[in-house]
Order: sequence, then C-alpha cells, then structure tokens
Amino acid sequence: MPAGFEHTYAGLGPAFSTPQAPDPVSKPQLLLWNQALADKLGWSSDPQSDPAQLAALAGNTPLPNSHPIATVYAGHQFGQYNPQLGDGRATLLGEWLTPSGARFDIQLKGAGPTAYSRGGDGRSPIGPVIREYLVSEAMHALGVPTTRALAAVATGEPVMRNQIEPGAILTRVASSHLRVGTVQYFAMTRGGDDLATLVDYLVERHFSTAAEADDQPAAVTLLDGVLSILRGWSRIGRYSALYTAY
Repeated sequence: MPAGFEHTYAGLGPAFSTPQAPDPVSKPQLLLWNQALADKLGWSSDPQSDPAQLAALAGNTPLPNSHPIATVYAGHQFGQYNPQLGDGRATLLGEWLTPSGARFDIQLKGAGPTAYSRGGDGRSPIGPVIREYLVSEAMHALGVPTTRALAAVATGEPVMRNQIEPGAILTRVASSHLRVGTVQYFAMTRGGDDLATLVDYLVERHFSTAAEADDQPAAVTLLDGVLSILRGWSRIGRYSALYTAY
C-alpha cells in the first residue's frame, strides 16, 4: 500500500479546488494493471493480490493520507469559451512522491459526480476507459509526453449514454493535472484574483530549476518554460491524431 500523499495544490485553498470523496461502487473488478508504472512510482502493493487496494482504486475506501479533491478550470468546449469547467468526473487523490523524489498526481477518472459535474453522473463507460488506458500507454511508448494509466477497474454498475454500458474507473497518473484552462479561469473568470498564487505554484512545481537560475518574474519563467516544452514537442504533430481519435 502506498506510504502516503502530499497535497500542495489542495493547500492553495478553496478557490482552486473542492473536497470530493469518490462515490462507492457495487462490484469492483480489476481489468488492467500497469506493473511497470507501479514500479516506477514505488507503489508497493497491487489490486491483483490486495482486495483493499482494489477497493481504493474503485473509490470505495480511501488510500492512506489521500485527500480527494476536484479542481476547477475554464476552457473551450464545443467551440465556445466556458468560464468554468472543472473535474466533472475526476477525483484527484493527491500528489504521490516516488522513491527518487518525483511528484505525480494520482487521479480517479469516472469515480462519481463532483461540484463541477454540471448535472452529469461523473461516471465513465468501460469503452473510453480501456481506450484511454491503451492510447496513453502507446503514446508514452512512442515518446510523447502525456498522462499515463495505472489501473482500469470495472464498477459492476451500468452507465447510461446513448445506450446502457458497463461502467469503469481509470487511475490516471500525470506530473500534474494543471491546464491552460486553470490559468484561464483565474485570469479571465476571476479577473486575475489568485492568478499570481497559481503562477508561483506552477513555477515552483514544474520550473523550479529555471527559477533558481534566472532572476526574473515568475510569469516570465513560466512562459519561457512552456515555450521551451513546445519547441521540444515538434514531433507530437505526428501522433496527436492518434490521441484525438480516442
């Protein structure tokens, strides 16, 4: 079982996220488990042999020291700017520190409604969960930076979309789940309130080495860091259609 989480983003306060416990499911069953990623994370137990771990990845019981939240952000949806989106079907359990000191968000996707579900059920059909698991790991193998998949768990419960489908939950791993839309939310929806706090956090979490080397405002360090990443991602265009298709 993991030794614990840290919660630096949740610590920024209620303007950034809302506490959100996952909704329990009736009959969790393991579908896929990524042992190679678990080893990289230093995740010491697995749901194949540990029923408590399976229950935790289904959202039925909390992992030790987890502090589930749903985060808020803005963005474009159906071609229009939406001033508040947020994690409508995702629950961030916390920030997991690997044995080497790397920090990763651990998120359950499809774990039930949140404060940002806008009337949705917060669940996911099994098809999109399996597709995201396979495609994210394929992109990782191709060298394309993306979220990764640790586990896929069937819920044993139906999900109503165009038809009734079996439900599932994806355990998603990322260096963080911060988005362009996170910055947009504080810059546009909140008129700049708490934007400086967010920028300082982004730089500290993702560009701390550059910040130590450069005597410049945090916003400039953030912009330089993002531009550097984009220049290094020129090959992504060859693979982006693969992800978009799913």
